[in-house]
Amino acid sequence: MRKAPGITLLAVLLTASCTAAPDRTTVQRSHPPATVQPVMPRSELTIVAAGDLLVHPPLTDQAAADARTAGRDGHDFTQVLASVRPVVSQADLAICHMETPLAEPSGPFTGYPIFSVPPSLADAAAWAGFDTCSTASNHSLDTGQEGIARTLDNLDRVGLRHTGTARDQVEANRPNVIDVAGVKVAQLSYTFSFNGIPRPQGKEWSANLIDRDTILDEARRARQQGAEIVILSVQWGTEYQNEPDEGQLGLARELLDSPDIDLIVGHHVHVVQPFEKIGGKWVAYGIGNLTTRFPDGSPENTQDAVVPQFTFTRTASGRWEVTRVEVLATWMEYEPAARVVDLQAAVADDRIPAERRADYARIQERITRYVDLRGARGDGLRMRD
Repeated sequence: MRKAPGITLLAVLLTASCTAAPDRTTVQRSHPPATVQPVMPRSELTIVAAGDLLVHPPLTDQAAADARTAGRDGHDFTQVLASVRPVVSQADLAICHMETPLAEPSGPFTGYPIFSVPPSLADAAAWAGFDTCSTASNHSLDTGQEGIARTLDNLDRVGLRHTGTARDQVEANRPNVIDVAGVKVAQLSYTFSFNGIPRPQGKEWSANLIDRDTILDEARRARQQGAEIVILSVQWGTEYQNEPDEGQLGLARELLDSPDIDLIVGHHVHVVQPFEKIGGKWVAYGIGNLTTRFPDGSPENTQDAVVPQFTFTRTASGRWEVTRVEVLATWMEYEPAARVVDLQAAVADDRIPAERRADYARIQERITRYVDLRGARGDGLRMRD
């Protein structure tokens, strides 16, 4: 988040003669009278969102190799994320999704079906410029309440806000409201499932399960705490399906019909799904995995992702609405090293062999088709190209 620059008011000292008091009609000032300029409230904010931070064991191995190359122990995910740092760090607010629980620094590190990944992933997310992260996912309970606590402790350690899971009921009841350049923005986080793992009895507050009324209640409470913009990060949909399913379509309409939710950003399906404008508001049904390392031979589109930037503008009524949507297409390349590729930059980079750039262009075109499956470009969405 680009923090609002500090404003220092300089007091201008008016000086006059130290001798006999002059006639007030002839007093001369050494400086003109001070003029205090009013602080104008922000009328526009940029908010960037990114897909799942999903780490399989081969990606853990890549982070270990990158750390060794840099002469360090442990794991370094910064090189994996380096290509998106420019677009993420320049936004007023940048939102990530922590798909899996974080482990102890020494591990063990595990993959599907029970994930536990290096805590340095949080360091890399902060380094890339993210400000707040959703944590409600179908893997939230993979390592129990201890895993939830470790994950949130590490996010706190690197200064990342979070929502969707909690260490206690007080934390669970407190909406994640962030001051962004003087504008309060709330992020909510919910998931459809915990893969059959029950929440601890009496601790159902530990992770947020999708329920329309519960979501709307939290959105109202965020408004009561001063939130001017409310964003819902939600895990939903049918895995590996580019079209949103009926559940996504119906819930999106119900939630966006509320005056208390301004934007929905979807996760979980592991592919890119379309964006849609509904009643003047936007939903991104699925933005893919920002990081991943599925087994070789997996469908290529499971490596697709997008990083959308939503520009919110304050209207004459004082409400905020999305007035511009720009989408960066990315691709998780596996070889020769696992890296997130900024497809716009890669296609234009003449240092890259022409055949490879043509392949990137083909992938970018595919992602663009998925984004536009429900007519988003006709409603003003623009792909960065």
